[in-house]
Amino acid sequence: MRDFLSYDPNETKPEFTEPVVDPVARAREHARVDLPKRFYREVSVGQAEGGAWRVLLDGRPVRTPARRHLEVPRRDLAEAMAAEWAAQETTIDPRSMPHTRLANAVIDGVAVQPAAVAADALKYAGSDLLCYRATDAARLVERQTRLWDPVLDWIEETYGAHFLVAEGIVHVAQDPEAIAAVGRALEPLDPWRLAGLHSLTTLTGSLFLALAHAGGRLDGQATWDAATVDEAWNLELWGEDEEAVARLVARRREFDVASAFLLEAAAGQP
Repeated sequence: MRDFLSYDPNETKPEFTEPVVDPVARAREHARVDLPKRFYREVSVGQAEGGAWRVLLDGRPVRTPARRHLEVPRRDLAEAMAAEWAAQETTIDPRSMPHTRLANAVIDGVAVQPAAVAADALKYAGSDLLCYRATDAARLVERQTRLWDPVLDWIEETYGAHFLVAEGIVHVAQDPEAIAAVGRALEPLDPWRLAGLHSLTTLTGSLFLALAHAGGRLDGQATWDAATVDEAWNLELWGEDEEAVARLVARRREFDVASAFLLEAAAGQP
């Protein structure tokens, strides 16, 4: 698979693509190559046949690396992508276009091999963030318990899947039947929701948090707070570090995009 974009076949501009392995991971990866120059003046959105929404550059649709039309199920997602295209100045930088990158990954990757993407997300159930607790720092342990235990309770109530909790980093083997029960919850997801869930899972280290967010048990902020308990603790303990804060800000940006794909696509509204 290749990443990012290729232009309309009637356009003479070159392609900007990259090889990837994981069709969702490519939503956060980019090639370190010379960036293509901005070639368009106007950016708009338009509705395609079947009700999908497209980004239009000077009236022409953008295409994915596999030359499929870059289309999303909702207008607000198309408008978010259009804003990214409009914000490009002299060059087109994929690092500043997370909605576009994830949409490309869905169309060319997730929709083609959804079972592989679901299986990759399910791997996290065997070593989920929520199942490994701190061994010291009583306040951190209390915070993890307060934020994580209700999610594990919800997972058990919703899917009939009980997961063991361990202290420290020593691996604990989870019940294969519990993992299989959670896996069945991924089967009905359309490619857009599946991509959002996979991305949230990899960003947080927790399939359980992603499922709780998808199921309405946690809103975006509560999901983020639960996912970053350890980071917040370290910042409180050691003080703010510019690089650490910058990483969190970038990660939050990707988190919000994944949440938008996971939740907005599910609403089914134009």
